[in-house]
Amino acid sequence: MAQQSTETDWVSRFADEVIAEAERRAPGKPIVCASGLSPSGPIHLGNLREVMTPHFVADEIRRRGYEVRHLISWDDYDRYRKVPEVQGVDESWAEHIGKPLTSVPAPAGSAYPNWAEHFKAAMSEALADLGVEYDGISQTEQYTAGVYRDQVLHAMKHRGDIDAILGQYRTKKAPAKKSQKPVDEAELEAAEGSGAAAEDDGSGGSAGYFPYKPYCGQCEKDLTTVTSYDDETTELAYTCTECGFGETVRLSEFNRGKLVWKVDWPMRWAYEGVIFEPSGVDHSSPGSSFVVGGQIVRQIFDGAQPIGPMYAFVGISGMAKMSSSRGGVPTPGDALKIMEAPLLRWLYARRKPNQSFKIAFDQEIQRLYDEWDKLESKVADGSALPADAAAYSRAARTAAGELPRTPRPLPYRTLASVADITAGHDEQTLRILSELDPGNPVTSLDETRPRLDKAEYWINTQVPAEQRTIVRDQPDEELLGTLDEQSRGSLRLLLEGLDEHWSLDGLTTLVYGVPKIQAGLEPDAKPTPELKVAQRAFFALLYQLLVGRDTGPRLPTLLLAVGADRVRKLLGG
Repeated sequence: MAQQSTETDWVSRFADEVIAEAERRAPGKPIVCASGLSPSGPIHLGNLREVMTPHFVADEIRRRGYEVRHLISWDDYDRYRKVPEVQGVDESWAEHIGKPLTSVPAPAGSAYPNWAEHFKAAMSEALADLGVEYDGISQTEQYTAGVYRDQVLHAMKHRGDIDAILGQYRTKKAPAKKSQKPVDEAELEAAEGSGAAAEDDGSGGSAGYFPYKPYCGQCEKDLTTVTSYDDETTELAYTCTECGFGETVRLSEFNRGKLVWKVDWPMRWAYEGVIFEPSGVDHSSPGSSFVVGGQIVRQIFDGAQPIGPMYAFVGISGMAKMSSSRGGVPTPGDALKIMEAPLLRWLYARRKPNQSFKIAFDQEIQRLYDEWDKLESKVADGSALPADAAAYSRAARTAAGELPRTPRPLPYRTLASVADITAGHDEQTLRILSELDPGNPVTSLDETRPRLDKAEYWINTQVPAEQRTIVRDQPDEELLGTLDEQSRGSLRLLLEGLDEHWSLDGLTTLVYGVPKIQAGLEPDAKPTPELKVAQRAFFALLYQLLVGRDTGPRLPTLLLAVGADRVRKLLGG
């Protein structure tokens, strides 16, 4: 008897539903969850939701002791639609528009044999880092090996029925698109990443409707028109509007073409026995491929539509809405350079699929790490809410075990500040980190990795040069010479307390305590509005004297990084 889950989150609820449906449809068989990705360009963080949603559900089913397959269909037999703005690509790639993605050359300098393999590779690497277990299926391989031959012939035989189903929607006026509250300046759509690129439903020319599109035997493009088809002999004639080539082939032997998307997707549901597959918001309107596919899979392929939750957009601060065939959109690999894998998993696990969320590449990432660390401590002491604890568990481990983690996860904002100040100097970094907590010092940078490396990468790539911290070489004698007695007194109190308070916690107490002492208050006194004004003025003075600006990294971290001797020198001690 498989164990039941006690976790109360969206993943568990879907897992319950999927298991019940699988036992109704195909008892005793592996439970199939599916995703579809089109390697038409960089596969971005919006597309990742197409994978993570079924991943979490499949992993929960696996944890309960059931056999489960998570299929990722690489839609690499889709047509190349446009030339994206990516490195190593210029307008000369336009000559390949209309060819299968696997027949397009990879960007210049790539180690991969074609366009599709180039963009699949980066995603595959990121999925490995994220602990996603899946069975990858190349649609190029499936179609060119004739795997779907029976399904193609069946669809062509029933083309009139398919045309009638699609015709119910062709005459309907498309509904006004619902406006979503934007997550931020950017929303990464997953439309292209889920095989929905063209929403093509086939041709209906003078020879009638055909749900199959051959790739031209001469120019390899799909700019072809089927001119006749014979059900008995399976002879199909087509002409190419691009190069003028035409030929007659036997579809029972011909493997250079594919079903149009609105027929292809439901055919695969039936062929693979898919029980769970999510889809983006673009698939959920009347006439979209998921809705139409539900009728086609039942009436044509004698199958059933998967349980298919709609998932919402993923936002990225400061970027315009982009699709995966455009360059410059953050990919899972980009995110993993600044985030540990469990943190990135957590962003997808903690929100229901239909909830939008954003992924921070800006200063917000520091708050995000703080939130994650706080959750981790709540989970450890048993005070986390059940749904939060479930999301943490799904982020930190899979059915196969724990994901790699930083042995000593120091606050990300502290590591970022240290990396900023030391410019990545290992010896300096270790000195500072060892002084954060003298009672339990860091003895090796390996204890703080990979989080340290990710914070360092974030500082070097995401923080503008004008916001980087450069510690003064020499004291600002001019500023020191103009200070009033109050300001000089505050610097004196700080310098006198340095040795006694030389740790992160100690220096925090000291820098907040100096204005309190000057105001005649106890060091642990609650701040008043007047005191807060005095503290801000004191902090601004320290920043000016240390880094020549009014703001900077948290002062306790900055003081530790600068070192006691240099602090004394710069503060006129």
